[in-house]
Amino acid sequence: MRIARIAHPEGMCFALVEGEGNEVTLKEIEGHPFGQLNKTGRQWPLSDVRLLAPMLPSKVIAIGRNYADHVAEVFKKSAESLPPTMFIKPPTAVIGPEAPIRIPDFATNVEFEGELALIIGKPCKNVKKEDAHDVIFGYTIVNDVSSRDLQFADGQWARAKGIDTFCPLGPWIQTELDYNELPIKAHLTHEGTTETKQDSNSNQMIMSIPEIIEFITASITLLPGDVICTGSPAGTAAMFPGDRIEIEIPGIGRLANPVERA
Repeated sequence: MRIARIAHPEGMCFALVEGEGNEVTLKEIEGHPFGQLNKTGRQWPLSDVRLLAPMLPSKVIAIGRNYADHVAEVFKKSAESLPPTMFIKPPTAVIGPEAPIRIPDFATNVEFEGELALIIGKPCKNVKKEDAHDVIFGYTIVNDVSSRDLQFADGQWARAKGIDTFCPLGPWIQTELDYNELPIKAHLTHEGTTETKQDSNSNQMIMSIPEIIEFITASITLLPGDVICTGSPAGTAAMFPGDRIEIEIPGIGRLANPVERA
């Protein structure tokens, strides 16, 4: 099942996503999706709505350094010497599909990071890894936009990764997904040329998804709608105003955003 959050001609709502390609229809549901899903009877073709970020979380918790090749690429060290770590992106960084990533002048080396993200479905704390799937509502795509210059200058990552618009999410939530062997690709269009930069697989994660949930909830209570970013594979690259970044994960879809100067 796919669930989107949309702006339609009469307001905003959550909606079931039915159909494929040009035949996609958005069917409005009552209230929020964390419970019984009741259709209201209203529906729109995809062309008549705007896809919003599929969730407005209380927090976005991300796992950094969760792919060995990305650790080597960015930090020039081995994953053994720099194990996975946790950081938080503020909810004000969240944007939806096709919303522009806006780069401020003080961020001079901004890169995309295409990742698989989880949506939490119930309040939870101290979740053991064997019970982790009980608290997952679904899956989506995230672009963990990162200003490398600020990341290394500050020594911690809040500013580098928390700038407004630096957390695109979408296009919707897929509630059922086999994430163990999941291709993750990112395509960058620069000066009219599109190049695939990231081409990896979720099976390269150092810390598995159940381990991530156990690790996070040992310290932090998660709430329905909270987002967990599971880490970026190698292949990240700089983005510039005028570029376009599109992240592709089979079973979910594609998340695309233009890049602008703030």
